[in-house]
Amino acid sequence: MNELMRQAARLQRKIEQTKTECKDKEVTAGAVGDKVKATVTYEGKVAKIEVDKAFLESEGLDMALDSIVIAVNAAIEQADKAMEAEIEKATGGVKIPGLT
Repeated sequence: MNELMRQAARLQRKIEQTKTECKDKEVTAGAVGDKVKATVTYEGKVAKIEVDKAFLESEGLDMALDSIVIAVNAAIEQADKAMEAEIEKATGGVKIPGLT
């Protein structure tokens, strides 16, 4: 039982180290044909939002804001999946509920 607890503790340290190493990596997702782009860190923080000026002028603020929401949500989803993949690599695919 003690060995199992030590292995779980090592696995938790690997997960935390991976999260720390990857937290500043970024993914970018677009909406409306990439006229609106959102960049999010693996940690889930919005780093940058870009809106094509011509799109904003032609479609208006409401459409641009809706598109920003879509792009940010897509980027967050990509960041979550990327972080999960990094953690899976670090742990060799071992999943213990409550450790991630």
